[in-house]
Amino acid sequence: MSLSQIPKIKYTSSDNFFLLAGPCAIEGEDMALKIAEKVVQITADLQIPYVFKGSFKKANRSRLDSFTGIGDEKALKILRKVSDTFNVPTITDIHTEQDAALAAEYVDVLQIPAFLVRQTDLVVAAAKTGKTVNLKKGQFMSPESMKHAVTKVHESGNEHAWITDRGTMFGYQDMVVDFRGIPTMKQYAPVVLDVTHSLQQPNQSSGVTGGRPALIGTMARAGIAAGVDGLFMETHFDPSNAKSDGANMLDLRLLEKLLSDLVAIRKTINSL
Repeated sequence: MSLSQIPKIKYTSSDNFFLLAGPCAIEGEDMALKIAEKVVQITADLQIPYVFKGSFKKANRSRLDSFTGIGDEKALKILRKVSDTFNVPTITDIHTEQDAALAAEYVDVLQIPAFLVRQTDLVVAAAKTGKTVNLKKGQFMSPESMKHAVTKVHESGNEHAWITDRGTMFGYQDMVVDFRGIPTMKQYAPVVLDVTHSLQQPNQSSGVTGGRPALIGTMARAGIAAGVDGLFMETHFDPSNAKSDGANMLDLRLLEKLLSDLVAIRKTINSL
C-alpha cells in the first residue's frame, strides 16, 4: 500500500503500519506541539509512518456546554504549525461542505466522521479538494456498505481514500469491533482501526461519553493481528483533564511501549 500521495510522510523499507495519533481536539498551541514532539520522536525511532491528528472543532457533542473548540482558523493554523515544525502531515475531521474547502488549506488528510459518512455532498466536497479522504465507518453500517462511500470518493476524481473502523453500536452504550470486517474493507481501500474510539461507551446518562482505556493495548494488538494498514489513537499527556474524549484516550506516557510491542507483532506476521 502506497502513501505517496501524503506530503511529508516518512517512508521506511519495512512493511510497517502507519499511525494517526494526537489529541481529540486542538486545545491550544503548546499542548499540540508538546504531544506532536513526543509522538514524532517515538515513531521516528520505530520507523512508523506518522500523521498528526487533531480536531479543529468538535461538532458531535451530547451536551450544549461541551467543549467544541478554540476557533476554527486558530486551530487550523496550529495544525499547520505542527506540520511545519515537525515536517509531518496532519489530519482533521470536517462536518460541512464549507469545512472541506477551509480545512484543505491547512491539512493533508480530511476525515469524515462516522455519523456523517453517508452524507454524499460532504464526502464529494472532501474528495474534490484532492486531499486524501479518511472515511470513518458508521457505527450503524456493515463493512460491505463502505464500498459505496469509497466509490463516491473515486467517482469524484479522487483515488485517495482510507476506511477507518471505529466499531459498531452494541445496544445503547457500547461499541464492538467485528474483526471479520477488516479483510472485507481492505478490498475497497486501506483500512485503519480507530483503537480509542472503538472503546467508547457513548450515551451515558451524564451526557459525557465514557470509555475503557485499559483495553487499548488489547484492541491495538488485535488490529495488527487482523492485518490493518494503520492505527488511529487519541493520546494526551493528561487524559483526565483533556477537554474532549479524555475517558478513552491513551496516556502519552504509555505510547512508546505499546507501539514497540505492535511493531514486533507486525514483524512476526510479515515473516509468516
